[in-house]
Amino acid sequence: MSDLDAKTAEELPPLPHRSRLQRLYASPVVQVFLISAICFCTPGIFNANSGVGGGGQVNPKTANDANVALYACFAVVGFASGSIINRIGARVAFSIGASGYALYMGSLLSYNINGNRGFVVAAGALLGVCAGLLWTAQGSLMLAYGTEQTKGRLIALFWIVFNLGGALGSAIEVGLTWKSTSNTVGNSVYIVFLVIAACGSFLPLLLVDPATMVRSDGTRVIPPVHPTWKKEVVGMWQLMRKEVILIFLLPLFFSSNFGYTWQQNSFNGALFTLRTRSLNSFLFWSCQMVGAGIFGILIDLKRFRRKSRARVALVVLLAFHCAVWGSGYYYQKDYYRTPDGASIPRIDLHDSGYGGRAALYVFMGILDAITQNYAYWLMGAIFNQPASLARLVGVYKAIQSAGAAGAFAMDSAETAYMSELAATWAVCVAGLVFCVPVLLFRLKDHTDDELVIEVGSHDAASSTSEKKVDEEEL
Repeated sequence: MSDLDAKTAEELPPLPHRSRLQRLYASPVVQVFLISAICFCTPGIFNANSGVGGGGQVNPKTANDANVALYACFAVVGFASGSIINRIGARVAFSIGASGYALYMGSLLSYNINGNRGFVVAAGALLGVCAGLLWTAQGSLMLAYGTEQTKGRLIALFWIVFNLGGALGSAIEVGLTWKSTSNTVGNSVYIVFLVIAACGSFLPLLLVDPATMVRSDGTRVIPPVHPTWKKEVVGMWQLMRKEVILIFLLPLFFSSNFGYTWQQNSFNGALFTLRTRSLNSFLFWSCQMVGAGIFGILIDLKRFRRKSRARVALVVLLAFHCAVWGSGYYYQKDYYRTPDGASIPRIDLHDSGYGGRAALYVFMGILDAITQNYAYWLMGAIFNQPASLARLVGVYKAIQSAGAAGAFAMDSAETAYMSELAATWAVCVAGLVFCVPVLLFRLKDHTDDELVIEVGSHDAASSTSEKKVDEEEL
């Protein structure tokens, strides 16, 4: 194994003496929960605000322009974020990354008060830089802390807690806007979101050093040796040169956030009153938790080979995408874009046409959760090594953000709703189809890319032996 990517047994720091409670605190489940809590307060709250469409504004153009700046910067930083995190450490990256969300919420509050559009766009660009660090750190640690038998459930745990932020934030919006006749989110909502996002900036202080983490099967997590920038560039080049087949995952990465624009702006934001949009957003993020939980359990079923699970999941996802986007087409035929928004009056939750559209939005949330969890699970099935995962997750978030930037730019240019839907449907299905070569020729039932160091046998420097936690307890 390359010394660019991992510490040897001698280079790993000794495990600190931990009580039973401290061992529980340093377990993968608790640490992934803390990572989830950080994202609950930051991108989770960001999602709650975005879920009502247009950042909570009547005219979504300012929010769209900010999102274009956000995801464009995210895409650029994402390519280098894995190497940056390998260099500065995941905990520092989390702290820097989380701070950008509070600034962005503050910019929306400012816009609501004084209409300062430039501040929102600039804050969106800075958030793109911060989000690149946060999401790459999140993905690399979440996937590195799980064993091959528990990664699906750890991903599900993260997705449930993270989306609880979106659901709770949307519930706050529902409560604060229930009697509002305006179609714009009020200052009180932005203030609450700002406070929650600010709290998330301090949570990374609670994370355990990844170099002292022990997985549930008794093996140690092996983070990268604080490499030089030159070594990181070499490491990224080696990844690209040796894993050329992973280029077939890029369309999936590109498509994974592409659907948000039509869902949130051209469907939810265009069709419904403010309180109904808030309720829809609550349903969307709540059902993401359901979808993630079901997927996490099924994708880790031990009775089936990993390659078989991957292929069956891909077929189910293809069918699910066609059903959801086909249903979207059914409703999209009833309205079109005008200079003032949708061509039909806004729908309230008490109106007769609400139920079917709300059900569709629920299934959009479930579909999004399963698709993104599948992408994470595939990356975790290809690599176990934290350094390689950081680089691959960085590429994932970069390409994903490029897709999102393109989708928001399309909406900002006031593209016809039907054209947006057609592009979204095509991009999402193509992303899954291009995965087929990876499933056939790269994915294996077991991954051997990491030096295995078992606590109590190879870790002679350790002052104590961590007790092995039964994987079935996850």
